[in-house]
Amino acid sequence: MSTPALSVVVPVFNEQDNVAALVHEIVAALRGHPRLADDAGGGRGFEIVYVDDNSRDDTLARLRQLKREVPELRVVHHATQSGQSAAVRNGVKAARGRWIATLDGDGQNDPADIPKLLDQRARSAADVKLFAGWRTQRKDTGSKRWASKIANAIRSRMLRDDTPDTGCGIKLFEREAFLDLPWFNHMHRYLPALMQRAGWKTVSVPVHHRARSTGVSKYNNLNRALVGIADLRGVAWLIRRGNVTAVEELP
Repeated sequence: MSTPALSVVVPVFNEQDNVAALVHEIVAALRGHPRLADDAGGGRGFEIVYVDDNSRDDTLARLRQLKREVPELRVVHHATQSGQSAAVRNGVKAARGRWIATLDGDGQNDPADIPKLLDQRARSAADVKLFAGWRTQRKDTGSKRWASKIANAIRSRMLRDDTPDTGCGIKLFEREAFLDLPWFNHMHRYLPALMQRAGWKTVSVPVHHRARSTGVSKYNNLNRALVGIADLRGVAWLIRRGNVTAVEELP
């Protein structure tokens, strides 16, 4: 089995009505794309790694059916519900590509934006290890947009990560750089700050955002706020305690 140039990791929980449409959209956006024809890392093509976080509906059954139809699709299943950050990390660990694209499983991210991130990577320096989607025109409720605006302002002030939208699920990053980051629950919301702490650069790229057509959100403004306060303090502590040292091996 050849090594893919890109692995698309999609965490899902109770998204039975979204998986088929999103998988086919990913295939339409990436199959035969010239950026994946001969990657600098030696890979070709792409794979899709869905991580089912112990869904209680028919998500897993529909993914099994899709595996028979879509050769690029792989499925990882959590034996117990473990959360989005664990699903992203386990998907990245299972992935075989040198570069990882992530998408939320609710269909609000547009897979057609992945080539845009790949194009930005081709134009960027080698020390840029994360390309973060930036939802410039969000299709969420007014209360969620305001809550995110306030949260982003507080996060930016505390972490100084120069990132307008860390909550966007569509991202492109180097697998090795990601796996070298400290892991904790909810860490997927702080990837730009954590990448910068590790000595890498990050770039925000405007992307589309779509209204959820089926299913329900797994978060509300209150639980996001309560978790976010503790997380911000922890990430700020990590940044203060971080130290990047250049290493050279003698010939």
